[in-house]
Amino acid sequence: MRPKALVTGASRGIGKAIAYMLAEEGYDLYLVCRYSEKEINGIRNDLISQHGISCIVYLCDVSDADAVKAFCKEIGEVDVLINNAAVAHVGLLTEMSVTQWKQVIGTNLDALFYTCKYLVPGMVRKKKGKIINISSVWGNVGASTEVAYSAAKGGVNSFTKALAKELAPSNIQVNAIAFGVIDTDMNACFSEEEKAALAEEIPADRMGTVKEAAQMVKQILHSPDYLTGQVITMDGGWI
Repeated sequence: MRPKALVTGASRGIGKAIAYMLAEEGYDLYLVCRYSEKEINGIRNDLISQHGISCIVYLCDVSDADAVKAFCKEIGEVDVLINNAAVAHVGLLTEMSVTQWKQVIGTNLDALFYTCKYLVPGMVRKKKGKIINISSVWGNVGASTEVAYSAAKGGVNSFTKALAKELAPSNIQVNAIAFGVIDTDMNACFSEEEKAALAEEIPADRMGTVKEAAQMVKQILHSPDYLTGQVITMDGGWI
């Protein structure tokens, strides 16, 4: 029987790259996204065709506790949980609406509580599991005009460290990756000139790729079980 993995935010960017990596590793997959039905169904069909795995998709707002509970109940158990879904907001805090704040915190942080609440019990029963939370360097140091996103990712980091301590006796590893600038659609709000200027700030002299991000996830999946409670930064030497 193949191992099972759930990836949120799987229709594009880092989540999509992680899905392809996991399929190559022989996982049956559950892929979640909010809106991109055409894209995620295309990914599902491609992965089934290429790798012969099982792949089930769910359209779900992961900030909705009831919706997450519903699909987790249907899934039952997984061996690997990748909390990747994220939204960003760039702008002054004083100009941010309450709705925008709740959306950022809900998608980036609340969703981790929901998925873990309903999927961790199955891992505890098996005394085995790996949870990887996708974070950001802004969760480490904060970013001007990205206060909500920074706060949410800082919460992800603390959530990771605390839950790792809670689950270590059950042989469940919980880690996070704080990425720097990865070349994804999330950066579409920046012009080419702004992206070039940003790349100049990074010692590696470029943005990271989604393939590299997925490779980092793969490394953690293959790491010793003694690695837990860590927030690993991958940013090309930037921060």
